[in-house]
Amino acid sequence: MPANFADVWLDRVINNLTTADQAPFLDGIAEMDVDVSQMGEGTITESNVIHVPTSEFAPDILINNSTYPIALQAYTDDQVIIQLDKYQTKVVTLSDDQVLGASYDRIDNATRKTVQKLTSEKFGKAVHAIAPTSTTANTPVITATGGATAEAAPGGRLRLVYEDLVSLKEAFDAIDGCPVEGRRLVLNSNHYNDLLRDRKNFGDQLVNYKTGDVAPTIAGFEIYQYVNMPYFTSLNVKKAYGSVPGGTDKKASIAFVKDNIAKKTGNTKQYFTAAVDNPTTQTNQLAYRHYFIAVPFQAKWLGAIL
Repeated sequence: MPANFADVWLDRVINNLTTADQAPFLDGIAEMDVDVSQMGEGTITESNVIHVPTSEFAPDILINNSTYPIALQAYTDDQVIIQLDKYQTKVVTLSDDQVLGASYDRIDNATRKTVQKLTSEKFGKAVHAIAPTSTTANTPVITATGGATAEAAPGGRLRLVYEDLVSLKEAFDAIDGCPVEGRRLVLNSNHYNDLLRDRKNFGDQLVNYKTGDVAPTIAGFEIYQYVNMPYFTSLNVKKAYGSVPGGTDKKASIAFVKDNIAKKTGNTKQYFTAAVDNPTTQTNQLAYRHYFIAVPFQAKWLGAIL
């Protein structure tokens, strides 16, 4: 077994995490150009944090000004500290026979489920963080109506119809300063299927586009689909991430403005014990820790449909 066995495996896992299928609703959202600080390395309180400069500064606009000198307006700046979410795997055991040669195919086969689970968890947590906490003037949460006939799906929920998307658009239009460009709507599977049924309004917009094409735009929103969506209570309040939904809870579709979302990938660490150091089991032991976060810059220009 090569002396750099552990380094080869770590590099391959990092590469696969980087090139794995991304949650498409985060495509085009650039990584924040800030350094990651590792705090308390090697302790139980180890964390990755970033310092993000923030500013509400926007200069007053003068129209047809005839007064000079122009008044001075001071620039104000501040920063927030964000702690990245930490994702850890359980320890995986691999015999020397399984890892002999450390070829990429062998590494990928052994770590595929690890990478898939890490990406699933971090993107599920991301979409949950982006969802509004509750309904406010700046974060509208509306309910699907089923249209004029109040069409219900099996189980009793009302289906999502085109008029509901227009209602969400109207709610976003009413938010102060909400951009028209860059609005995205991430549909849960039920809502996506509802729109597939509504051929009168959508025709083939949702089904006849190929991977790599731009997302379809409906009612001013770029349309995406994701499986692991957050739940809201009957009072339109978001449930905690990972909590078990109750009988009256509803799975949400969420909306946001792309420029209001921040994301950052932190460190990926490998914990490794070689088989030579495990005479009883004669197996290699591997575990991984990965840091990532995606959050809104501000609690506005966010929405949900239940």
